[in-house]
Amino acid sequence: MDEVLAELGIRFLAGGALVSLFALLGDLFQPKSFSGLFGAAPSVAIATLALTVHKHGPGYAAVEARSMALAAFGLYVYCACVSAWLYRRRRPVAPAALAAFVPWFAVAGAGWTLLWVLR
Repeated sequence: MDEVLAELGIRFLAGGALVSLFALLGDLFQPKSFSGLFGAAPSVAIATLALTVHKHGPGYAAVEARSMALAAFGLYVYCACVSAWLYRRRRPVAPAALAAFVPWFAVAGAGWTLLWVLR
């Protein structure tokens, strides 16, 4: 139980420190909305990878990092599809957001399959 609490404490401190650092960096640049963008995913990913390296070693962390990169690409495809739909059609957001899950899952599935085959 103490080990779990220690790991949670480290996650909290490392994640909080990195979120604050990225938010500070984002606040230095224009537009200010970058602060929230930089404060979220990159800082959590870095903290998670650092803890993963510490607990499971660099090999395991490399697999996790590849998975994160693939997930980020899938999210990019999702965002690009939603943006294209909304820009061209000027329609409600909900149908675009729901429909874009299809290419996101397709990219994620293709990437997972590719990683599985190359393994």
